[in-house]
Amino acid sequence: MDEIEVFLRKHLQGINENDVASYHETTSPELTLYEWWVTPHRIDGLPFHEFMMTANAERGTVFGAEAKGEKAKTRFDLANLHIQRYGDCAIASYTLLVSASTAEGVKVASHNETRVIVKVDGAWKVVHVHKSPAYAAPHVG
Repeated sequence: MDEIEVFLRKHLQGINENDVASYHETTSPELTLYEWWVTPHRIDGLPFHEFMMTANAERGTVFGAEAKGEKAKTRFDLANLHIQRYGDCAIASYTLLVSASTAEGVKVASHNETRVIVKVDGAWKVVHVHKSPAYAAPHVG
C-alpha cells in the first residue's frame, strides 16, 4: 500500500474513532474545508471538528451516521480511490462510504471527498478537504 494511502487511512480511522489526538497528529492547524451538508461556506481551522468529534463520541455516531441513541458499529470504505502525488504534496479523491450497524439494520451514507495532503516538517498533514454529495446532479434526468 502506498505511503499516502496508509496515511490517509490512519487519518480517517482517527476520525472514525472520534480520536481528537490522532486528528491533530494528521491535520494541519491551517486546515480549510468545505462540508456541503454543514454550510455552503469554507470552514477554517481545527476547532469545528474538535467539537464535532467530541459530540459524536458522546452520541455514538461518526461521519453523520446516526445511531439513534445507541453506539453504532461503523466502518468506512474508499470507493474509486485515486492518489496523485507531486513531491511533498498529494491529492486523494474518492467516494467515502460509511456503514453503520444499528438495531434498525445497516445504513450506508456516502459523499465524494478530495483531501490535499502536504509533507510539513517531515510529516504528512491534511491541509484541505472538499466534500460534495454523491448523488445525481439536478440536470440529469
